[in-house]
Amino acid sequence: MPLRSVLLALLLAAPARAADPKGVEFFEKRIRPVLVEHCYKCHSAGAEKAKKLRGGLYLDTAAGVTKGGDSGPAVVGGDPKASLLVRAMKADGLAQMPPKDALPAGVIADFEAWIKMGAPDPRSGETTAAAAVDFEKARRHWAFRPVAPPAAGATIDSLVRKKLSDGGMSLAPPADRRTLARRLYFDLTGLPPSPEEMAAFLADTSPSATAKLIDKLLASPHYGEKWGRHWLDVVRYADTAGETADFPVPQAWRYRNYVIDAFNADTPFDRFVTEQIAGDILAKSAPPHRHAELVTATGYLAVSRRFGFDIKADQYLTLEDTIDVLGKSLLGLTVGCARCHDHKYDAIPTTDYYALYGIFESTRFPEPGCEKEKKQHHFPSLVHPGVLGVVGGMAANQTAYAVAEGEPHDAQLHRRGDPANRGASVPRRWLGVLGGQPLPKGAGSGRLQLAKWLTDPKNPLVARVFVNRVWQHHFGEGLVNTPNDFGVRGSPPSHPELLDYLAAKFVTGGWSVKKLHREILLSSAYQQAAGTRFGQVARRRLTAEEIRDSILAASGTLDRTPGKAHPFPPEKSWQFTQHAPFAAVYEHDRRGVYLMTQRIKRHPFLALFDGPDPNGSTPRRDATTVPTQSLFFLNDPFVHAKSDALAALLMKFPEGERLDRVCRLCYGRAATEAEKGVAAKFVAGYGDPRAAWAAWVRVTFASNEFLYAE
Repeated sequence: MPLRSVLLALLLAAPARAADPKGVEFFEKRIRPVLVEHCYKCHSAGAEKAKKLRGGLYLDTAAGVTKGGDSGPAVVGGDPKASLLVRAMKADGLAQMPPKDALPAGVIADFEAWIKMGAPDPRSGETTAAAAVDFEKARRHWAFRPVAPPAAGATIDSLVRKKLSDGGMSLAPPADRRTLARRLYFDLTGLPPSPEEMAAFLADTSPSATAKLIDKLLASPHYGEKWGRHWLDVVRYADTAGETADFPVPQAWRYRNYVIDAFNADTPFDRFVTEQIAGDILAKSAPPHRHAELVTATGYLAVSRRFGFDIKADQYLTLEDTIDVLGKSLLGLTVGCARCHDHKYDAIPTTDYYALYGIFESTRFPEPGCEKEKKQHHFPSLVHPGVLGVVGGMAANQTAYAVAEGEPHDAQLHRRGDPANRGASVPRRWLGVLGGQPLPKGAGSGRLQLAKWLTDPKNPLVARVFVNRVWQHHFGEGLVNTPNDFGVRGSPPSHPELLDYLAAKFVTGGWSVKKLHREILLSSAYQQAAGTRFGQVARRRLTAEEIRDSILAASGTLDRTPGKAHPFPPEKSWQFTQHAPFAAVYEHDRRGVYLMTQRIKRHPFLALFDGPDPNGSTPRRDATTVPTQSLFFLNDPFVHAKSDALAALLMKFPEGERLDRVCRLCYGRAATEAEKGVAAKFVAGYGDPRAAWAAWVRVTFASNEFLYAE
């Protein structure tokens, strides 16, 4: 049999892979609503029953799309040009579909993008009839059940040991102290220990040495920079608006720094959530000195992505983005999937979506500028209205990228997600599966009440979702492996008892994030040698920011002061368009969390090393290995400049101590005899010692030992 035929047979026989979650989400938001509205009337089981089926084509199931109708398969995954569905939409040699009104170019582009993804489609043999949401049945799903209180005497280690014992395993040996110290520094601050810090820890042989180190790192200002970045990933922080011209938002940095400061201060997580949802409302009764902080906190909502040429006309998409990220970041639910139709898997009807939509439609979002209207509008003042003059170093016209109360009202349902096709008003209330409590009278927009619903200890989701994120960042994988999706399509917890133990302790411990860290980090489970089985810390590639920060730290050029505003061009010069959008890269030697983050055009370094996608919530970072990463260490001016800076420092040490200094700075250990021999030969091949050591440093920066933590 020819090789090509063998490969084809193997491909056909291989089991289908699970659809990519992002692709499924794209289908649910962009594809399914169009099929339902424009195609099902002639191409579905319902059309067959009504004797209106056309061309033998069913578009209401994945199998129907793949099989196609009388003319053949409707979709060829990966190839829009060969897909009859797209050709019909374009009237490209086929009768136009739908026959009367051609679909907008943007909708057709969505179908082409979906097909290029491989046409992910989670539907099975469903019908078009919507079933009533059964909340009682839905509440039996593990994520909606009340958090179980911990058993008497339970600890992280006892629960992990029980899980391992059930599988015939036990804890691995403890990590050596050097490895543990490097792990703790990166996990808590995102920076490597200096040679002096490593030496001090190794010299402390007291039983409390590790606990003292953990407390020291939690008290470091760099802790908030590391853990604030995790939260900024989840809430898709950016310094630009994201509409077609991607206008800059010079005030956005204040929210970024609010998040960093909140983690450093160990702000109780329930208060942290409340301030981000309703800080401007709290500010009305707070002392004047807290006004700026509380208003700034609502940047959580304000950083929602703007869309289109005219952001006012596309405000409904911004509110969808707001609801989508709120659901994922705090509840672990894909609430945004209910904009156009009842959620197909979770107990979230469309009415629930518009109940929340009304809360945010009653909120005034700032307008950052767009191609149609290039000036900013509705940016709240940072100064308390009852205070005149300078407050805390601010001239009174300084503003925040924040929200404010609007005109309270209930939203009308958008049929099929179309704001031009309005239905009945939906009273603002909480999600039905979590109780469905109505908004009390006089509650304004409802955001403060929403924050109370979210942080109610009886809500089983918020604490579970957050402790799962913390566990994920310490162990490499969450107890729930789909951190943004605790719904029925997400992964079940690998250890439900441990997840609930952490969630319960988190709430009863005053929602203290630092207390949660301490309990996890002091466990024997965390302090094991790295591995891949349950309960072991995974060996991980440093994040993009950690790589950059480590290079800066090793070279002695890291500026450890907090970043503030970016040098954006003045607002009066803004003439950005979709054909000439804003784009800039502002380099500095501060930590990576302070780099300007653009939505449309990502920072080249962050894009290369799998930084977050600011267009949507990033619950976990990828860790790709591609040739361009190696080329970066060979050729990039940043690496050359920093390796030369470190080489200059090495020239101050005796020749016999230089390699040892490099290893202690970059690896946290002394050089081996084998390394000394190789380095001596390497340096001897250069005429210029400084150039030789700069080249050696570049090799060190590119090494696995530098780029990975165990």
